[in-house]
Amino acid sequence: MNVTERKSGDAAKLRQLIRKHRDAEQRDRYRVVLLAIQGREAIGIADAVARSRRFVQRWAYAYRDGGIAAVATKPRPGRASFLTESQRRSLVERVERGATAADAVSVLRGTDFQKWIKSQFGKTYSLSGIYNLLHSLGYESLSPRPRHPKNDPKAGKPFRQSAPFLSSD
Repeated sequence: MNVTERKSGDAAKLRQLIRKHRDAEQRDRYRVVLLAIQGREAIGIADAVARSRRFVQRWAYAYRDGGIAAVATKPRPGRASFLTESQRRSLVERVERGATAADAVSVLRGTDFQKWIKSQFGKTYSLSGIYNLLHSLGYESLSPRPRHPKNDPKAGKPFRQSAPFLSSD
């Protein structure tokens, strides 16, 4: 393959990008370009990265014609969120507030957020959609078992010590 550095220092930048990227396909693209710059042939590069010869040619020539930017992953547009940024911020505030006395539960669940979003914004989410939305906002669905507001740890200790089935004798 007849591929040379487009700009001085591209080989060093490619090595850095290979170490940095977590996406295996993107790393292989950079490896292909680096090996092509080093003068290896397409078949040898394909064997080295365990990809097809066509994959090697595509990305080596993309670099040759457009530089490192041509090899980088392009953003893939997805479906727009149902909620606007301000609505998402409102949801984050609601999550941070947690359960209140008006909710009549100790921990909010996905169904509670479905109802809240429907009442506040008039938008309908599936239960899995709610959990995906919460995950995208940095929340996880798992939480420690909630404690009842009337739970008294001091009163529980004597009970645990005197309970016949809980004793360690």
